[in-house]
Amino acid sequence: MTTQAILEAQRAYFQTGETLPLAFRISMQKKLKAAISKWSDRLGKALEQDLGKSAMEGFMCETGLVQGEISYLLRHIRHMARERRVITPIPQTFSRCYVKPSPMGNVLIMSPWNYPVLLTLSPLADAIAAGNTAIVKPSAYSPATSSAMEAMLKETFPPEFVAVVTGGRAENQDLLAQHFDLIFFTGSQRVGKLVMASAARYLTPVVLELGGKSPCIVDETADIELSARRIVWGKFLNLGQTCVAPDYILCQSSVKDRLIGALKKEITRQFGAKPLDNPDYGRIVNEKHFERVLGLIDPAKAVCGGESRAETRQIAPTVLDNADWNDAAMGEEIFGPVLPVLTFETVNELPALLANKPKPLALYVFSKNKQNIELLTSRCAFGGGCVNDVVIHLTVPGMAFGGVGESGMGGYHGRDGFKAFSHEKSIVDKKLFLDLPMRYQPFTKLNETLLHMFLR
Repeated sequence: MTTQAILEAQRAYFQTGETLPLAFRISMQKKLKAAISKWSDRLGKALEQDLGKSAMEGFMCETGLVQGEISYLLRHIRHMARERRVITPIPQTFSRCYVKPSPMGNVLIMSPWNYPVLLTLSPLADAIAAGNTAIVKPSAYSPATSSAMEAMLKETFPPEFVAVVTGGRAENQDLLAQHFDLIFFTGSQRVGKLVMASAARYLTPVVLELGGKSPCIVDETADIELSARRIVWGKFLNLGQTCVAPDYILCQSSVKDRLIGALKKEITRQFGAKPLDNPDYGRIVNEKHFERVLGLIDPAKAVCGGESRAETRQIAPTVLDNADWNDAAMGEEIFGPVLPVLTFETVNELPALLANKPKPLALYVFSKNKQNIELLTSRCAFGGGCVNDVVIHLTVPGMAFGGVGESGMGGYHGRDGFKAFSHEKSIVDKKLFLDLPMRYQPFTKLNETLLHMFLR
């Protein structure tokens, strides 16, 4: 079945109105949640095959988070989907003004390889909750997981409701040539630009979840040991192949040596003296990215790690001391287990410094100083972030997750996920028994006086 034929079948199905009733949406959410539970072992094995993820990490960062998203949607969908009354202005007295959430229609969800289950099924759950049909395109770089999700979704849903298209660049181009009602894309900035350019052909709205170099700021008031523990966890989770991982550290120079010592200690504590022998330590997705990440390591600046194992595509957690903006690791998003440490003298210099950089997907601040926290969270542009922690903001269903500027547009999760896949229709229901004559011609002085009185 061609992509165009699948989309036409979904258009016809959507036009029947079958996806609109809340009972249908709720039942489909429950089916998806049950399917994830049924297929959890196969999904876990596929994640291990593609990325070396342990069962614990696969549940914590992928299937568990999706199930949590679905649970949130099931608890709140009735409230999210109901019409919302709006205050009626005086000129529209005897009218009912309201906003009606409606599905976008037929949507395309394109997901990446680094969190293939989470970043496919979480937006799919949001799309279903909003009443859409969906074509899902998982990444070719995580073939085992893509295959498992394809089998699961084919078993769970008819293709006119949810369909899966697998493949590589040719399939992506074919999908982007079609006319969807919304495109939801998670991936690199480079491909995000291609998606947006393709969507412009039909003026199709897009949600772009991209990446960037997310800074992690540590000032001299921070709890250094706890900061190091949390930074190491978030940075080397999935071997740094996380869009919201701390890309680099900006550390106040007065505590830099203490922080680096604490980072080295934490790497050993969490991953062992030989991380490459740790069975729960993952691997880089493919040879291309393995070689790219190795090329970002300056051996002269590596004070921890730097070892690699080509046959398993593993690179030990690596810390680069005395890094600067001209280093190879600072020229692109690292997306690997390499952590450069740069320094600053005063917190006040950071907003201007970061203003000249592309807007990151995340920003992290480790500090006990309320003024510093307020300065950085208010003056710096970023998608979202944490104070005294990393990464965990994307696990909160009640907050939108998304980027800004170069790191993306639009947000999702929970209520915001429902809204991302919906259009809110603004409607005035005007009653018939009263019709104010002042808006009609011929205009008179009295009409003008009344209009000024009502509209001002």
